[in-house]
Amino acid sequence: MVLLWPLWSWALLAAAPPATVAAAASDFPRCIADWRRMAQTQGLPPRIVDETIPNLRHLPKVIEYDRRQAEFTRTFAGYLNRRVNDARIKAGRAQYRQKELLLAELARKHGVPGRYLIAFWGLETKFGEVMGDMPTLDALATLACDPRRTAFFTTELMTALTLVARENIDTAQMRGSWAGAMGHTQFMPSSWRGYGTDGDGDGRVNLWASEADALSSAANFLQQLGWRRGEIWGREALLPADFPYHLSGYDNKRPLSEWADLNVTDAHGRPLPRLDLPAAILLPAGHTGPAFVVYPNFEVILKWNRSEHFALSVGILADHIIHIGALKNPPDPAEPPLSMDQIKVAQNKLNAQGLNAGAADGLIGPNTRRALRQYQQSAGLVADGYLGADTLARLLGETSGADR
Repeated sequence: MVLLWPLWSWALLAAAPPATVAAAASDFPRCIADWRRMAQTQGLPPRIVDETIPNLRHLPKVIEYDRRQAEFTRTFAGYLNRRVNDARIKAGRAQYRQKELLLAELARKHGVPGRYLIAFWGLETKFGEVMGDMPTLDALATLACDPRRTAFFTTELMTALTLVARENIDTAQMRGSWAGAMGHTQFMPSSWRGYGTDGDGDGRVNLWASEADALSSAANFLQQLGWRRGEIWGREALLPADFPYHLSGYDNKRPLSEWADLNVTDAHGRPLPRLDLPAAILLPAGHTGPAFVVYPNFEVILKWNRSEHFALSVGILADHIIHIGALKNPPDPAEPPLSMDQIKVAQNKLNAQGLNAGAADGLIGPNTRRALRQYQQSAGLVADGYLGADTLARLLGETSGADR
């Protein structure tokens, strides 16, 4: 899903309180009146203003989905194994072969190798198999009238209405994700408007019906986000026994040559290139799981979707598509996920110690990981920024089995 704000957590998040949903529904007529005035001010065609906006519907289910998104509380193993599996790898390789000429042209024009476009497509919609069936305009309207991100979704709603007029879209066929993302590569309306590309030469951009349009738009979007031609996303790494784990994390970038000086190698034990290329070490399953050294193009993937799990999955699937191989140190699939309440408690504990984990929202983002590394270092734990069982037990004042 092409969103420039974070996608949050998985099924352990609670749904929106009924009172909140009811309040948003009661405000909906006022929102419709506001949108009509806004659309008129922006010069949208009268047909859109008079026929489409009054028929927008509030969808309570959208609010429920918004409160339980799927990116952070699922473990890395659970996330990766669900999305980068044998079936998706096989399908991705088949699509890569079938679209060889188109992908080669897009790589030449935009600098983005075709394997990444196929990986994005596979992760977003299983190569067009699951594009979503939620009425797009109703979903956007529901979120635009919800106080959590009103400004963002109001802009997306107005942009979607502009696209209806510009592309002559049948609104009954305008369906996608609960958050308003559309088509094979799940573009939000603003991304469609800004980066949509006619890839099949029919004079229109149709991200539902045209795979060529969707892939061309994705390549254009990634180029505009800053994709660096000729560079990869990153690679699996092997860390030495004495690795200073407090230097891990996406906020601790340093030249690749410095990681080489610290005896970080690729997963096969081969030396890293001694380049002045900014790189970071990521440990999505903690110090016992796989390690990755990631480069500037990883940051571009994060601009598409702010989840590190998603971005790592894009890179890993892209590698599989060209037969680079499986992870040498895959994450443990048996590790249980943490609940939102457990994460909130940990964040409150960190904040109480002045470590600035950010809001106690149950979402493990950069601030929480940074605070965890600081806490772990002071507590004599491996400072990998990962909220595993030992760190959680120590924060809660318990004694882990290893400490007894």
